[in-house]
Amino acid sequence: MVNITVQEILLATGGKLLCGNEHTVLEHITIDSRSQKEGSLFVPLIGENVDAHRFIEQAFENGAAAALTSEHDTMESEKPWIRVEDTKKALQAIGSYYRSRLTLPLVGITGSVGKTTTREMVACALTAGFKVYKTPGNHNSQVGVPITISEITPDDEIGVIELGMSEPGELTVIAKIAQIQMAVITNIGITHIEQLGSRENIYKEKLTIQDGLTQGGILFLNGDDDLLRKTKAKDGCRTIYYGTGENSDYRAEEIRLEDGFPAFTAVCKEQRVPVRLAVMGSHNVLNAMVSLAVAAECGIPMEAAAKRLSGFAGFKNRQQIYTHNGMTIIDDTYNASPVSMKAGLEVLSSLTKAKRRIAVLADMKELGEDAFKYHYEIGEYIAEHPIYEVVTLGELAGEIARAVKEKGTGILVKEFMEQETLVAYLKEELKEGDSVLFKGSNSMKLSQVADQFHLI
Repeated sequence: MVNITVQEILLATGGKLLCGNEHTVLEHITIDSRSQKEGSLFVPLIGENVDAHRFIEQAFENGAAAALTSEHDTMESEKPWIRVEDTKKALQAIGSYYRSRLTLPLVGITGSVGKTTTREMVACALTAGFKVYKTPGNHNSQVGVPITISEITPDDEIGVIELGMSEPGELTVIAKIAQIQMAVITNIGITHIEQLGSRENIYKEKLTIQDGLTQGGILFLNGDDDLLRKTKAKDGCRTIYYGTGENSDYRAEEIRLEDGFPAFTAVCKEQRVPVRLAVMGSHNVLNAMVSLAVAAECGIPMEAAAKRLSGFAGFKNRQQIYTHNGMTIIDDTYNASPVSMKAGLEVLSSLTKAKRRIAVLADMKELGEDAFKYHYEIGEYIAEHPIYEVVTLGELAGEIARAVKEKGTGILVKEFMEQETLVAYLKEELKEGDSVLFKGSNSMKLSQVADQFHLI
């Protein structure tokens, strides 16, 4: 935050100053009492297991300049304590207030799969013409988005923010806070189907990103997605489709793999621009196309944006490829869904120089009552690809193993329920010339396993 005082926090939240100086200047918002930057406002959130109000004093000891509270009516302190009815709603109100002071355009990105990679690639393309601010880490929730927005400075010329959703109504809340000028929906999958019940419900929820799309804004839709290709933006906003078919305004043609890396021709009207990516997987072609589309609509020539994208090499735990001890390690452990699992397996299959292709796969979470079926389908998919061995971690991933045994021919299968025994096996099994994919939901902590094989 820039030039925000306690007085303005009171104005934004309708809160009451219990003590301290209302002219105190605040520069950051934090929710972790252990890590306080200079000039921080500490917001104690009430969770299912922990009420962070008990850490307010700790936050002050660690350097916080002020704090919100919903559990104190009087207080004596030199530091400002601000009484609000609900600290989470107050945090969102502060985010909305700060957004109202900003003039830069924001691009909001949502979707079932690929939000973070798309965010990073859109931001990369936009650097061809702007100073870009982007969501740090995975701060894409009702709590994370207000904090993300509060870190934007007057020096930033455009922002790219990720808008997540795990429950009904959540996307509306954060989209209204963000007040975006451009919205991207990457796809409609089955991630979070456990909470939302059906793919059609997920579709309806994803469209609520438009609740925060300003008049005259642009909705970018994946023209290859069966639900999105016939969708139109709300009244007063434009619709732009990206994809690989004739129905897309920005489309990829002549798609091919060059040494495992996607290459294609980006087409818009009469323009034709060659593109070669430095990240593997044909799914990244769509991520690149929407990045080029957003950049072009912001006035950046496609050639310039494509040049920037050619240098994008991904980021930690998302299809990062390492070479270590003669092995090729694909670390794609940040999260997993059926779509992204197949994409990772496609990358593994495309590595032509591999002596053995080994897939180390853990459970995919939040898939609802059909979770076992979705895992079995992954095993069927593997059976049709040149995989040497499948190693699974977890009960659900056991269904992958079962399908491979039933449908595959000559594919080795090993199953584990504990990380320690999995690591011990891999240390004995893996050898020079192997290409190994690590993929699973973040909660399975497969990244800890992958780290042991690519960290030097």
